[in-house]
Amino acid sequence: MLGVDSADLVLATYLNDHHAAALGGAELARRLASQQRNSPHAAELAGIAEELAADLGTVRRIMGELDVPVRAYKATAAWAAEKVGRLKFNGRVLASSPSSPVLELEGLAMQVTLKSALWHSLRARAARDGRLDPDELDELLARAEAQAATVWRLHGRFAEAAFT
Repeated sequence: MLGVDSADLVLATYLNDHHAAALGGAELARRLASQQRNSPHAAELAGIAEELAADLGTVRRIMGELDVPVRAYKATAAWAAEKVGRLKFNGRVLASSPSSPVLELEGLAMQVTLKSALWHSLRARAARDGRLDPDELDELLARAEAQAATVWRLHGRFAEAAFT
């Protein structure tokens, strides 16, 4: 684990919080892509799900490189929260509402924004921590920005279909 320096403990907590968010986001994206596998947007949703799963792996790898252990209780809580989030009171008992993917894409947009903030924060740390690759963090940041654009574009399409 990182040293006992308070900055190291803050970083460990920060990374575990982001790991939990990335886990929840990857699960949400996977489920949304699965539910929409027959929609015209299936390929884009599957691509986002794959990228978010890869980003989760990257967060885990970076945590390992920084000697930050994954806090299982946070990861488990995020996993459970995503499962509970499936229970939406949308006025339908057996079918999902047309607004469900709109709301879920809003959740993905929040997750991608959080991940972008993580890459920015780690980029700042990379200036003094040789274990972090600034070029990789720049690439991850660019990918998060592209993911956000895709998620918001899809959000607009699903919102139009649901509310017009």
